[in-house]
Amino acid sequence: MSSTANQFATMRLAAIARHAVLIVTGLMVLVPFFWMLILSAKSPQEMFTAGISLLPRDLSVIDNYRRALTATPLARYMLNGVIVCGSILVLQIAIAAPCAYALAKLRFFGRDLIFSLVLVALILPHQVLFLPLFILAAKLNILDTYAALILPYAVSPFGIFLFRQFFRTIADDIVHAARLDGLSEIAIVWRVMLPMALPALIALSIFSIVSHWNDLFWPLIAVHSQELMPPSLGVVAFRNEEAGSDYGALMAAATIVVAPLLAAFLLAQRWFIEGLTAGAVK
Repeated sequence: MSSTANQFATMRLAAIARHAVLIVTGLMVLVPFFWMLILSAKSPQEMFTAGISLLPRDLSVIDNYRRALTATPLARYMLNGVIVCGSILVLQIAIAAPCAYALAKLRFFGRDLIFSLVLVALILPHQVLFLPLFILAAKLNILDTYAALILPYAVSPFGIFLFRQFFRTIADDIVHAARLDGLSEIAIVWRVMLPMALPALIALSIFSIVSHWNDLFWPLIAVHSQELMPPSLGVVAFRNEEAGSDYGALMAAATIVVAPLLAAFLLAQRWFIEGLTAGAVK
């Protein structure tokens, strides 16, 4: 009995320790977001007073958000983000799904080598390719266009890897049955495999949209026209050129830019987790 009680106590202590670590880690991640919200509600005078106050004493929420929406074309930046992120996601799915199907379900010479190259591309930092991409974009005369923001990300090694791992969990009998029904390989990808890989599709969508919505480095290189700036670059321009030291309006603009991402993740988190874990079962 004492041994069982000791084991139960040990398991309970381990569970408490795990939850404590998760709570501390979660707070470390969430504190910047909470601080951003608090600053977006403070007046400039209160923001620069000595000491730290968690709750604003002089609410300037309406004024800060009004300046964030009117001082710069923030709506245009958001629209650019939707156009760029949506186009990138469509191209990534259109390319990654057939490639992943071929790597998962078809047998051909060099398949394992190609998959190894995908893994190499997966671990290769994208920033190391920005110089040749910039030179290529200049040669093609697409700098300062939507194409310069979209085309470098059309092929997603992560998308190919994620779909390939998920497709491998789908029984081969389903593919054989689709072939017997007269479907071509391309039709099998779009009408059979991709609908069954909805969790992986949602996971890729969240990763892609969050990554490119927040991307600053490549847009800073590829575009300079204000009407083409995505949200991340637009907020930087808002800070440097228009708002100056008006951090309340700046934090309000950052909150508006981040809010759609948080809402999308909260709505799709169940499929997001399922899409990331399903490929690890096999």
